[in-house]
Amino acid sequence: MWVRAWNVFDRLFFGPRSAGPGGAWAIVRVLRYPYAVIRDLFGGEINLRAMGLVYTTLLSLIPLLAISFAILAAFGMSGELEPIVYEFFRPMGNSGATEITSRVMHFVDRVSTRVVGTVGLAVLLWTLVGTIKKVEDSFNFVWRVQHARSLARRVTEYVSLLIIGPIVMVGFLALSHAALANLPLHDVVSLAPLARWRGVGINLAPYLMVSAFFVVLYMFIPNTRVRLLPALIGAATAGFLWAAVGKLFTNMVVLSTRLTIVYAGFAFIVAALLWTYFGWLILLAGAQLSFYIQNPSYLRLGLRELRLSNVEIEQLALKLMYCIGRARVEGTENWNMHRLAAEFGLPGIAVTRIVCALEDGGFLKVSHNDECTLAREPGAIAVQDVLCVVRNQKSGDFIARSYPVPAVDALNKRLERAWRAACANETLQDLIAEPAPAPLLVAGDRHVLNEHGTRV
Repeated sequence: MWVRAWNVFDRLFFGPRSAGPGGAWAIVRVLRYPYAVIRDLFGGEINLRAMGLVYTTLLSLIPLLAISFAILAAFGMSGELEPIVYEFFRPMGNSGATEITSRVMHFVDRVSTRVVGTVGLAVLLWTLVGTIKKVEDSFNFVWRVQHARSLARRVTEYVSLLIIGPIVMVGFLALSHAALANLPLHDVVSLAPLARWRGVGINLAPYLMVSAFFVVLYMFIPNTRVRLLPALIGAATAGFLWAAVGKLFTNMVVLSTRLTIVYAGFAFIVAALLWTYFGWLILLAGAQLSFYIQNPSYLRLGLRELRLSNVEIEQLALKLMYCIGRARVEGTENWNMHRLAAEFGLPGIAVTRIVCALEDGGFLKVSHNDECTLAREPGAIAVQDVLCVVRNQKSGDFIARSYPVPAVDALNKRLERAWRAACANETLQDLIAEPAPAPLLVAGDRHVLNEHGTRV
């Protein structure tokens, strides 16, 4: 039943009719984004990562606040830490948020006054670093990043985040309080036309701060380049969900008496676990939305593993080499992986894998901004060498045991001779020199081609 329902939605949002003109289909194309995020949440992998982050968050909360307390104390701002903790747990209700905030601050004070020993402090710091690494892994999973930061970058950036983050957040709050306490400004905003907007601004300030915090996380935590606009859209959506779900959660905690009856004194702990889980789920859902806005070619694929057939891999490799080589010969703009993925209507990971294989084979050079250029002249690149590289890609280190079967081995040799003879001495230069059936389509200026290869 569920599979049939998802298939119906898939045809609606990504079928041929969804590309049609008109306002209704434009709305359908916009709705692809929330549909893709909801579909991935139902898939369960993001939920599992959110659950894992709940455990590590609670383990690292005390050392994180203790380090923040020590840093802020050096600047005389240690008293600003408690309101931030309270604001995070505020959806649990006033009593629950006050209780857990007081307990957390009590633990932080004990850590800050060196009640724990050296070994205990080292364990707390280890849990903190492990939590940050787990957060990075979760964001890299959402952004399809296969390589995490190096150890040197990780240490440098994590330490910078731990030192600068609390100062920036508390500094923002201090500036906000100073602006509100400023008498001339207070007199101006107390005027009748601005009085109502002042109240609206004060009510929206926590959610704007949460959204701004999410923007920073979305742009700097994944080990890839995240553009500002996708990060803003994802953060604004996550901030709105944070506010909406927070209010619903508060009402649930306040109105539900069963939670207190069943769990008694542990009710606030259960509420804290639930709210922390919802918080991470919202944060990862916003990151997923940012990813889809920046990489719309992944909308239909989602979190599923992309599997191209051997024929598709060989054809794609030759087409990639053709596009990059033609740009070299004609002196036009170099192709980058994002443009190539959009050109062929494929997720970026499909293009990235083949480009990396061609780079390892010595046919391409990839710059720091993912621009692809030929490593040799087109006349020095044999077509059969390109095919050999993509045909011999390995998915792992496993080596199958060689078992001789004379009939199969003879057939394989005949097939090998046949395709090499078909390629003969043909080079990439020969492919580029042949007349193209139609101009290359540029991403963002797509047209439908009819059966004769002309634009419609």
